[in-house]
Amino acid sequence: MPLPDTPTSDTPARHGYRVIARRKRLLLGLLALVLLCSLLLDLALGSVRLGPWEVVQALLTPGSAPAQARVVVWDIRLPVALMAVVVGAALSLAGAQMQTILNNPLASPFTLGISAAASFGAALGLAFGVRLFPVAAEYMLPLNAFVMAMLTALIIHALSLRRGVTAETIVLLGIALVFTFNALLALVQYFATEQAVAAVVFWTMGSLTKATWTKLGITAAVLAVTLPLFMRRAWALTALRLGDDKAASFGVDVRRLRLQTLVLVSLLAAFPVAFVGTIGFVGLVGPHIARLLIGEDQRFFLPASLLAGALILSLSSVVSKLLIPGTIFPIGVVTSLIGIPFFISLILGGKRRAW
Repeated sequence: MPLPDTPTSDTPARHGYRVIARRKRLLLGLLALVLLCSLLLDLALGSVRLGPWEVVQALLTPGSAPAQARVVVWDIRLPVALMAVVVGAALSLAGAQMQTILNNPLASPFTLGISAAASFGAALGLAFGVRLFPVAAEYMLPLNAFVMAMLTALIIHALSLRRGVTAETIVLLGIALVFTFNALLALVQYFATEQAVAAVVFWTMGSLTKATWTKLGITAAVLAVTLPLFMRRAWALTALRLGDDKAASFGVDVRRLRLQTLVLVSLLAAFPVAFVGTIGFVGLVGPHIARLLIGEDQRFFLPASLLAGALILSLSSVVSKLLIPGTIFPIGVVTSLIGIPFFISLILGGKRRAW
């Protein structure tokens, strides 16, 4: 079914739509190209500097590349650099869909407490070995994170259904949830052993340095499963931006769509948090950049949000290597320093500027 505003006959309006769609595809291509450049730069930087040709040679023809470049690129830097891309894409996609279903420009897994809940769940496993899911002990951290993220998402969903609840109320609830789970996380650190406290503190700063091919594969698989499901619902999600009543008149089951989206958002937020720690504001900034470039059409907005989030975290990874030469700065700190001014500008600018 075409979108309601899509011209269906050979008219000037149809020609204009094609021009706009072509421009949006070009912007998506440019975002992908900039992301590729950022990825190559991330692979080149570090304690051992590599030239662009050395990186490309190690990636495309590892057999003919120098041994040092091959080992540095494939065994050390590539899992970390790709993890930055995948995690950024997942968090930004989750933020984009939360903003869509809640009609709230400040919504994201980080600002509404879902990331904090996932952090608390993972910290329980990290510090005390507590399993919130009775099976698959080897994946205790991501499963704990998902359970807590899902419970928090359901709380937000239940509140959003109440009569008279506004976007500002949802934001205030999210702030309360963030403080609640941060307090619970502090209690975990208070009762944990010294070694466990050090691990939890380092993990809450957000770091890509412990990325592995296995963790990368799991996170990429979650993204690969959820993205097509969102794309199948692109028309319904676009219609939802017109308001609940308008979407319902188009045949959209609004309540079901919101619940399904929150489940997928919980998956997208939980696994990155469990593997790389708390990384804030990517899910807030990425969708806004995509919206400014592309607009609300979910067929283009979803891939644009994915690419924008991946680019933000990839560039943050580059910055984390440049701040203190020879030291990799916690990437969660970098994204917070970038995201906080943006968050403040959204609050001060109001909903008119945000949308």
